[in-house]
Amino acid sequence: MNLKNLARLHARVDGRVQGVGFRYFVQKNAVNLELLGWVRNRWDGSVEVLVEAPQDALEKLLKALQRGPRAGTTSDVKYEWLTATGEFQSFRIRRTG
Repeated sequence: MNLKNLARLHARVDGRVQGVGFRYFVQKNAVNLELLGWVRNRWDGSVEVLVEAPQDALEKLLKALQRGPRAGTTSDVKYEWLTATGEFQSFRIRRTG
């Protein structure tokens, strides 16, 4: 895909987001939206997401992050828009970092 058509979203989600299937919720949404990148738990109890795709797909994921899975509770989503690098080939769940 042409990098000119891609954006990059980096987000950190706070709330009750670990131990509730949040990473799998993100993975399911990311695969459905054809996003490339990763999701991981962070040691501080948050979940971090770094993804690339067309802007409209990333905005859909951002709405999903704000809603969260049924078992979780999202209290805050901090995010920033970055320039896409094209470094990702797939979407995956990474180890806690």
